[in-house]
Amino acid sequence: MTHIADFDYFLPSEQIAQRPLDCRDASRMLVLERASGRFSDDRFANLPALLRGDELIVLNNARVIPARLFARREAGQRAAENPGGSLELLAARIEIFLIRRLPGEEWEALVRPGRKVRVGERMRIEGSELRAEVIGRGEYGLRQLRLFGVPDVLAAVEGAGHVPLPPYIRRTDDRSDRERYQTVFATQPSAVAAPTAGLHFTERTLAEIRARGVEIRELTLEVGLGTFQPVHEEDLDRHAMHAETYEVPPETAGSIRRARGEGRPILAVGTTVVRALEDAAQKALARGSAAHDLAPGRATADIFIRPGHSFAIVDQLLTNFHLPRSTLLVLVAAFAGRDAVLAAYRHAVESGYRFYSYGDCILIR
Repeated sequence: MTHIADFDYFLPSEQIAQRPLDCRDASRMLVLERASGRFSDDRFANLPALLRGDELIVLNNARVIPARLFARREAGQRAAENPGGSLELLAARIEIFLIRRLPGEEWEALVRPGRKVRVGERMRIEGSELRAEVIGRGEYGLRQLRLFGVPDVLAAVEGAGHVPLPPYIRRTDDRSDRERYQTVFATQPSAVAAPTAGLHFTERTLAEIRARGVEIRELTLEVGLGTFQPVHEEDLDRHAMHAETYEVPPETAGSIRRARGEGRPILAVGTTVVRALEDAAQKALARGSAAHDLAPGRATADIFIRPGHSFAIVDQLLTNFHLPRSTLLVLVAAFAGRDAVLAAYRHAVESGYRFYSYGDCILIR
């Protein structure tokens, strides 16, 4: 049995980055060697110089949608259902956090206060003509919503929504987050949390990497509840991961096959890329193919990568520092070894690194 308590560490709250640095590539970078467990301090801006020159780097091009919406119940409906009902209940502000888009204009969402919002209830989104109807209930406190009332639902969400900053960023989102909580290569509006390892890259960094001869490819993993869902079970074998959709383009699948055949290292930028590639590898093995013979196209990942996982695709990992007792820290520990990772984290804490989404990063190779 693997215990979630084995993946804990102490972090002073003042080291949780509340805002990004002025320059994306000014972040510190801890370099951890997988084979030896040795680590050293560096800067992300030096990443191009640290590469051999024959790597394949894979990025997640998911774009964060402003997935936090605020709504009010539709007065006519509530009054008809509950004559003489509570005006306070009617006027209460409801927070909707879109988690995953379903077919049509239906979404999985977290709704607060969820217990007071019933199936069949309709709400009007603040700052928009967009409306939402609760059409179902799911696990983990999820609701299924139908969004309607405007010709272009996604455009309405973009206009009325707020950037879904993580709860450890103790401030409301502002205009600057719309740009800084996106990677410079984000093109696919599908995520409700940023693939934060990619936030350090600038166009200049990407150009310097390509100038070294490094190949860069992209995939899309729709970052959702599976990435940040807390672990409530002490035994990790009992934790159920929430599924996330990903897409591997044909060009990326082909580059992975070639890199594997040529013995070139594959560097994943972020745990979301690891999750997509390793899930695709498992699906390749299940259909009788080689692990690196990834099938291009869309698929769903419910893989939970924990110690004992045999990595079939990823050789190197660039990632941010993750929360204690989280599935992301467990993934990183599976990749580089629990003791080595926790020792590196302790060093980062003692050395004043900035943690989490807007914080510094670690290169594991």
